[in-house]
Amino acid sequence: MAGTLYLCATPIGNLKDMTPRVLETLREVDLIAAEDTRNSIRLLNHFEIRTPMTSYHEYNKVEKAYDLINQLNAGKNIALITDAGTPAISDPGEVLVKLCQEAGITVTSLPGPAACITALTLSGLPTRRFCFEGFLPFDDKKEKKAILEELKEESRTIILYEAPHHLVRTLSCLYEELGNRKVTLCRELTKKFETIMPTTLEDALHFYETNDPRGEYVLVLEGKSHEEKAREKEASFAQMSMEEHMRFYEDQGMDRKEAMKLVAKDRGISKRDVYQYFIKNEERSS
Repeated sequence: MAGTLYLCATPIGNLKDMTPRVLETLREVDLIAAEDTRNSIRLLNHFEIRTPMTSYHEYNKVEKAYDLINQLNAGKNIALITDAGTPAISDPGEVLVKLCQEAGITVTSLPGPAACITALTLSGLPTRRFCFEGFLPFDDKKEKKAILEELKEESRTIILYEAPHHLVRTLSCLYEELGNRKVTLCRELTKKFETIMPTTLEDALHFYETNDPRGEYVLVLEGKSHEEKAREKEASFAQMSMEEHMRFYEDQGMDRKEAMKLVAKDRGISKRDVYQYFIKNEERSS
């Protein structure tokens, strides 16, 4: 009978956030797969956990995944932990989970700390709808540009991770592409010197141009409001003539009545105004 893969969330800073269920599981499984065994050994020693450990990280995530699956198929139970937080979030664990599911191996998650959710709840920005982008690409400029183009139109609250040595460049890119939006910078979450900084992209950039960033950051950024999107859409259509606007919809196969309705909505005027405009034009032409 195959074993089970346990995704075990570990503290993102404060060791008191370790759950009893995770502690029990880490003691009872046959093997712990850790992103960095050098970091994880300190955690395990703190809680006096003696379970054997093996490395599972970005550079062996595929090859090692098949090895772990073989051990799971042999009946071993394995716990997966990351350096901090919940495995498989911006983490090679997502590959192992995918391959385990394809192999028919049971995977279960033991919930606990996650930096992205912790930061979101502390941000003061809307939490009902949000998207998690993780780390922006650093070396691939084309991919980064494409992602920023998508984020420019994103209406949900956006969550990003960033390392201190890339923070200023990332703030600069966000400011240039998205404009001066509200942002909350979170660092040292759950630790003694936890810092929550609600500000704007412009002010954050000015601050960190003269103050060295320290620690890992979570950036929680406001999305583009629906009102702003509506204004931009209205402005773009206002640059078109009424005739061009009508053709825009009629070329999509809409009848004249439906096209007039949409033109009126786009331009913030009544359908009667659109109708009267074309009636007058037709009268002048006749």
